[in-house]
Amino acid sequence: MNKPIALGIDIGGTNTVFGFIDQKGNVLDFKEIPTNGNKPIDNLIVRIETAVNDYLIEHEEQFLIGIGVGAPNGNFFTGKIQNPPNLSWGSVDVVSYFKKRFNCSVQLTNDANAAALGEKYFGVAKNMDNFIVITLGTGLGSGIFSGGKLVYGHDGFAGEMGHISIDYDGRVCNCGNIGCLEAYVSASGIKKTIGILCEKYPQDEFLKKINSTAIDGELLDQEFDNGNRMAKEIYNYTSEKLGQGLAIVATLLSPEAFIFYGGFSNAGHRILTTAKFTMDRHLINNQSETIHLMQSGLPKGKAGILGAASLIWDLNNWQTLWFRLLFLWFQIIKF
Repeated sequence: MNKPIALGIDIGGTNTVFGFIDQKGNVLDFKEIPTNGNKPIDNLIVRIETAVNDYLIEHEEQFLIGIGVGAPNGNFFTGKIQNPPNLSWGSVDVVSYFKKRFNCSVQLTNDANAAALGEKYFGVAKNMDNFIVITLGTGLGSGIFSGGKLVYGHDGFAGEMGHISIDYDGRVCNCGNIGCLEAYVSASGIKKTIGILCEKYPQDEFLKKINSTAIDGELLDQEFDNGNRMAKEIYNYTSEKLGQGLAIVATLLSPEAFIFYGGFSNAGHRILTTAKFTMDRHLINNQSETIHLMQSGLPKGKAGILGAASLIWDLNNWQTLWFRLLFLWFQIIKF
């Protein structure tokens, strides 16, 4: 009997990862290729198409039930990636592109929503109906589950937690607004914090070293653990800002947990302990006792494709259910 599989695609500004996922969340195979975002999207899709067809030829016992795509600025409702950062595609109907090449269901969402779906079906949120996944990388994204369903809003862009303002007289964000959480709590935000500290302490050797290149998270973690005063100030300041943002969102949505995913989240307790303390100070109605901060339960490097594949394995999705029934019908008529 043929085995149904989903293709999960995680499109990034530099690299794209895609893999074949079964219903239990097992990654059967995956590849990472350059996105080449300075070239037309056809360049990427043709390379994915070739690899997928080669895989399916080698694995005749597997049946592609659908394709889930997670991408920056991916819109679930329109099927378009709309002016993604670091990619020169403008607005592209990526769902139509893939449907032309594969005879199966294709669905798109943004990368943070994909991470939230991955946590719900394959990660630490399996038994949660109300939680928020926060992706910490160059920027800060979030995917919101409320009442057991992913929140998209009327236009597909709900959950932009990185762009709530925590200081109306604060830093200028890359989006053009003032005081956005992302301007403080992200790799780019930490870089700004380091720059400010360098001006204040120009002779500090650690600050000069970490400010000279892209942020070295492992070095920052190591120096924090060794008691370096500047490393502690960087993380404590960032954590306090994070806690302020969490308190605003928690007051509105009262999630069971905030779940952190992405390179910056690897700092773990170095950030989350102070963030939790700060969040708790701003909460009401004893919420501090019921809202938890935790790290992702998805495997490193594969979270994006698991989340994207979850778009297909989502039992609440009628298209997926229809394809499953169709698949079962084909199996029946074979006999």
